[in-house]
Amino acid sequence: MSPTHALGTIRRVVRAALTNQLARHAPALYVQITGQTGRGADEIHLDAVGDYFQKCFDEYFEHLGVAQSDRAGFLRGKRLLEYGPGDVPGVAILMVAHGAEQVVCVDRFPLVKMSPKNVEIVKLMLERLPDEARQRADLCFRQPGRPESGFNPRYIDYLVRPSGLSGFSDEADLVFSRAVLEHVNDLPASILDMYAALKPGGVSIHLVDLKSHGLHRANPLDFLEWPDWLWSLMYSEKGVPNRLRVDAYREAVSQSGFECVALEPTLRATAVDIQAVRPRLAKRFRNLSDEDLSWLGFWLVCRKPEIQ
Repeated sequence: MSPTHALGTIRRVVRAALTNQLARHAPALYVQITGQTGRGADEIHLDAVGDYFQKCFDEYFEHLGVAQSDRAGFLRGKRLLEYGPGDVPGVAILMVAHGAEQVVCVDRFPLVKMSPKNVEIVKLMLERLPDEARQRADLCFRQPGRPESGFNPRYIDYLVRPSGLSGFSDEADLVFSRAVLEHVNDLPASILDMYAALKPGGVSIHLVDLKSHGLHRANPLDFLEWPDWLWSLMYSEKGVPNRLRVDAYREAVSQSGFECVALEPTLRATAVDIQAVRPRLAKRFRNLSDEDLSWLGFWLVCRKPEIQ
């Protein structure tokens, strides 16, 4: 390793470790300083954020196998639980607009805020809705139709829990998340929390992003080279990727009592990238098969069995 590269690595470790302690002891301040939204940094136009929420909403139902004409019937009277909604619970608004009774959102960090920018995002979303859906969406706010008044917990409730867990028992008909499970500190506990929260026969659906979230260097898998102790020192409290691979999700689901309905990859690393990184992998990743190591994202759909 060249002196320049070594110095850059040391700087990265020190900076990451210090900000990790900030996230641990002052999470609200950490969120304020870093400007986290829960959606990444690719958004440019406010209406593009609305497009993103609509895409998320549509994709959930595509993977649940619910046709567009059947969505209202599927949602009617149901209570939903969303993990990690980001700073605007846009999908939750759409769920209520299209028939859900209530959506409860739970997060580790206090991200939701109705800033002027986010108010404008929500208003643009509302303008796009058909009349009946718009009327339902308006009820999501303390003052109907006025996003700046904040959310009415009767329709959208927001819970901030240090654990990121709901603590619910047999209360939800549907649990969902997008690019959240790769950030949790205790995946088995999160899966068990979802299982407990669902009513018998309820469904849990998640899009999981196993990429580095910008923390790799040259190879999309080289963020798996850091030793666990050092990765934890730098990132354990920030909500950055926990680096778990698909085998850990498969195991957590199998131990939870869930029936796995679908586990489908969305993106894979190339064989060239896998072979390049394999000699330098951290200890816990060395025995992974090339197949499991290749998964860079997936859809997971589970069902809680009906009571016999």
